[in-house]
Amino acid sequence: MTLTIGKSATVTRALRLEWRADGSLWAVRGDQEQAVSVRRCFPWTEPARHLSLRDADEEEFAFVRDPMDLDPRSRAALEAALAVAGFVFQVTRVLEIEEEVEIRRWRVETRQGPRMFQTRLDDWPRSLPQRGLLIRDLAGDLYHLGRPEALDRQSRELLWAFVD
Repeated sequence: MTLTIGKSATVTRALRLEWRADGSLWAVRGDQEQAVSVRRCFPWTEPARHLSLRDADEEEFAFVRDPMDLDPRSRAALEAALAVAGFVFQVTRVLEIEEEVEIRRWRVETRQGPRMFQTRLDDWPRSLPQRGLLIRDLAGDLYHLGRPEALDRQSRELLWAFVD
């Protein structure tokens, strides 16, 4: 398997992933072993591919282009981590956006129920190529607004600063 390690250096070396009893994902490569979290990379149209495995300092430990390149146990561990970390909330209504000291506090309704989350003031929603906005909160959870223009009037008014 070819993978990217650290600062974009590409090498060919076996990567093994383990889902441990404490609910954490560990990446093992040779004599290196690291607890990692999974971050999906673009394109969002292929959410199960192009995965960055990051350590506690958010430094990339490994990059997985295609999970099918992994052995079955590693692939199962990665799928478990994606199920835990990769949940995307579908926003149906924006109730409130308040700016505080260096953070923005959001109160929204989602298909999964009401949610409150925070983002940094300098973290803006990303426009997606296939329409919509994507917001990542401080905890790493993702919030998707599929068609902001189709939201109710109050939601659109609260989002006006984020939408072209």
